Amino acid sequence: MKKVLFIKNALILTATSLLLRFLGVVFRIWLSAKIGSEGIGLYQIIFSFYMLAATFATSGIYTAVTRLVADEMCVGSAASIKKIMRRSFSLIILLALVSLLVVFFGAEFIAVHIISDIRATLAIRTLSFSLIFMGISSCIKGFFLARRKSVPPSLSQIIEQIVRILVVMFHVKQFASISIDYACAAVLVGDVIAEFSSCLYLYLCYRRDTHRLSPLVGRPSPDFSITKRLIRISLPITSGKYINSILRIIESSLVPQRLVMAGLSRADALSFFGMIKGMALPILFFPSSLLNSLSTLLIPEISEATAKGHSGILRRAVEKIIFITALFGFIFAAVFFFCGESLGEIIYKSRDVGSLIKTLAPLVPLMYLDSISDGILKGMDQQNATFRNSVSDSAGRIVLIFFLLPIYREAAFIWIMYLSNAYTCLLNLARLIRVSGAKIKFFRKVLLPCFLAFAITYCISSFGVLFNFSLLAGAIFVCSCSCVLYFLFLLAFGCIKKEEMRLLT
Repeated sequence: MKKVLFIKNALILTATSLLLRFLGVVFRIWLSAKIGSEGIGLYQIIFSFYMLAATFATSGIYTAVTRLVADEMCVGSAASIKKIMRRSFSLIILLALVSLLVVFFGAEFIAVHIISDIRATLAIRTLSFSLIFMGISSCIKGFFLARRKSVPPSLSQIIEQIVRILVVMFHVKQFASISIDYACAAVLVGDVIAEFSSCLYLYLCYRRDTHRLSPLVGRPSPDFSITKRLIRISLPITSGKYINSILRIIESSLVPQRLVMAGLSRADALSFFGMIKGMALPILFFPSSLLNSLSTLLIPEISEATAKGHSGILRRAVEKIIFITALFGFIFAAVFFFCGESLGEIIYKSRDVGSLIKTLAPLVPLMYLDSISDGILKGMDQQNATFRNSVSDSAGRIVLIFFLLPIYREAAFIWIMYLSNAYTCLLNLARLIRVSGAKIKFFRKVLLPCFLAFAITYCISSFGVLFNFSLLAGAIFVCSCSCVLYFLFLLAFGCIKKEEMRLLT
């Protein structure tokens, strides 16, 4: 029953992730056409600050609520769970109100001295109103995670994305012609209304679910100070997110500034930043949605194996997820490399974005492996190691951006991305392999699949030229044929065995 519940929740989360990624990409395509790459660049910088404000407003409450409610479900009662939730709501609303006031009244200072663009002021003031709804939603999502119910949080995310798209489409049409700052503010209005809609839906689900909690079966009230316990759990998590968010804001603000020093105009610098962060990277990350279900299915096994000291199960699970992630990463890296320019023209009607997709394509295996290994390490209580790696990476990126961008311009930022992703991926993978005891057969599991992915995709793309396909038909032909042949060749060369296709065996 427990295994079936994990699989059911993982399938729901996978479907939700795929749908949200798809809607997000379509939305970015439409938005980039309306506000341009410069507007996308400014929005990305504002969004970096948005994440910092959201970190303070939610304050790690999601994890804290999940742990406390999960404990009370075992030894407590409906009354004790409701008491935890009431205290959580009170704490998070207080923190969110403080965040709202600081952000709203400090918007101009933040825009001028942190983001370095006065045009961000209106958007920053607008985003402050979403923080309370975001905080309440975090509490309720933690509650449902403890209850092992994935449907309400998943539906809330879908509602949030649909409302955001509809509201932004309505407002941006009205304000994009005025100026970029009004266009970005219109996007943030969509975020505020979307967060409110999601919060309202979650709260209604929460009220209905609390009526279904089993009656008093354990202690009527937790035998600990709820507020102190909430703070003790959430504070370390929040501190790490604060540092990472601050470093990301510095990086996002620094890139356009240093490019301007290199001789680019402010508009061109924002356009370049927007094309990478807001247009190319979402495309490169889109296939990773397929991996979320695999990691979701395996992480509970990994956590349980770690707790019980089952080193053999742990080692095999880690080996399996690393291998599957690498296989996905190699073939999609090859597809993006040989079809990147076509995808840029098809999706964004921009050869410049297409060139960036092609240029960044070899990073795909590193990005996927880094993301998966980071999640697994946290499931193994190795979050301190991932935190150190992340902070040192961000600090190193800032130093390199500061010194290299004024000299080597856009090319420097591309190489910094390569160095950064290689650094964090290798450190996290090395840590994961060391603590799990996993063994990776380099030739059969890494080198040969990588060679096959690029060789097959190169041959298919060269062969496709003979048919004089349209851009869209050519991209579909290369992607579908390459994936099928890649899988068949992996079986033929013994890189993957039939029994390995069954993920949970």
